[in-house]
Amino acid sequence: MTASSLPQSPHIAPGSVSASRTGPRTYLGRTERGDTVLIGPADVPGHITPGELLKLALAGCAGMSSDRVLARRLGDDYETTIWAHGQSDVKEERYFAIDEEILLDLDGLNDDELAKLLAVVRASIDRSCTVARSVKDSIALTKTVNGIAL
Repeated sequence: MTASSLPQSPHIAPGSVSASRTGPRTYLGRTERGDTVLIGPADVPGHITPGELLKLALAGCAGMSSDRVLARRLGDDYETTIWAHGQSDVKEERYFAIDEEILLDLDGLNDDELAKLLAVVRASIDRSCTVARSVKDSIALTKTVNGIAL
């Protein structure tokens, strides 16, 4: 039975995702909107591992959660790159810690403005990042902005 011949889930709703097998240890991830991503081992070109997807979800969520407050303070055209670093524990088959690193151009901010910016970024991510809020009790998450701990 192929994925296309399988019955459709009656539970599909906004936010639903699926993973259909495309070969040994490789899958096509799909949102209910039809967007796709290739999932598989690190040695298969063009595929993203499940652990990388987890870290991307954390980085993307931190960015989306802090986007409005950063745009208000740094301008609508501000640039940022958010990294999520961490290796899974091979023996335990899980992540114990992931470090999120937010990189921004903060030139021109005085110490007071920087302190306020860090506080609002931390608060917006803590309040709005569903992914981080969901995993915080099982994975130690650290966050920095240009090396400054949040």
